[in-house]
Amino acid sequence: MSLEVMKKGLLATVQDTGRKGYGKFGISCSGVMDTYAYRLANWLVGNKGDEAVLEITWSGFAVRFLQDAWVSITGADLAPECEGISVPMWRPIFFLEGSELVFKYPRSGCRSYLSILGGIDVPEVMGSRSTYLRAGIGGFNGRALQTGDTIPIVKKAPYDFPKRRSDDRPFRAVLWSAAPASTYGRADTLLRVTRGRQYEDFRNEAIERFFDDEYMVKAESDRMGYRLSGPPLTLESPKEYISEGVTAGTIQVPADGQPIILMADRQTLGGYPKIAQVASVDIPWVAQLPPGSRIRFQEISPYESERLFLEQERKMKLLKRMIDYRIKEEFNAADRPEL
Repeated sequence: MSLEVMKKGLLATVQDTGRKGYGKFGISCSGVMDTYAYRLANWLVGNKGDEAVLEITWSGFAVRFLQDAWVSITGADLAPECEGISVPMWRPIFFLEGSELVFKYPRSGCRSYLSILGGIDVPEVMGSRSTYLRAGIGGFNGRALQTGDTIPIVKKAPYDFPKRRSDDRPFRAVLWSAAPASTYGRADTLLRVTRGRQYEDFRNEAIERFFDDEYMVKAESDRMGYRLSGPPLTLESPKEYISEGVTAGTIQVPADGQPIILMADRQTLGGYPKIAQVASVDIPWVAQLPPGSRIRFQEISPYESERLFLEQERKMKLLKRMIDYRIKEEFNAADRPEL
């Protein structure tokens, strides 16, 4: 089973949870930018939560299904269409062989996730199928997908959904959805942060500006980091720092005083002062912010950050139970009238 890339779009890569445990060797974790949408994409087709998916950025990407396939689309709404028909998101969808799925333009957010029952079948590199573009490793030959690529799918899926007749339509979607209550890609976003390692080294007025003023996402932002434009942040006195470990959501401040939020393809060490750390529950929101988006920061305690994470995980477990229940209903409905 496989997919054929009809149009490469702006950027599309194979990603999973990333390369964990190799930071000490200078290998970036990489992996998906939006872990929330990623997990749901896999769950909605009955995959394990860590199967490889396609991460599609912005617009213009198109694939053709070379066999019948169950898929799900989550994350940003990039106006997915199939033969001129709008394709719903956040649910299992059955596509007929030969159908072409197109991601036209961003309505909200900027990264969409396409999961296929069984998962993407590319070789693992250091325990992950994720693409790390800067090093040219992982994913599909270590690079972004190109027009004409044929992407293999795991031949034996965990199980099969019942196939659905599609009448005269190229696809059929179930009626239920796991869409989030909030909308991706809001014009202004409040990000919750804890204090960074060098928080105390910044001037008091710089810290006040950091929390009181607004920052804008610059066009130079990418999978490595989100560059922000706003009031410059200055230190009490010039200092040289020994490089130390960084992670997703670390906010570094280089010499020009403009913050950078490190993301999935970040370096493993950073020598710039770190003013704050984005709470893990808010990193998926950062991943969906297009250039021009406005950001404000709100300080929370490490305890509150942990509480928010545990609460999110509790809700995710409940959501997975709901999805698993709905999928079982699909099996039971195999002999009933079509959806």
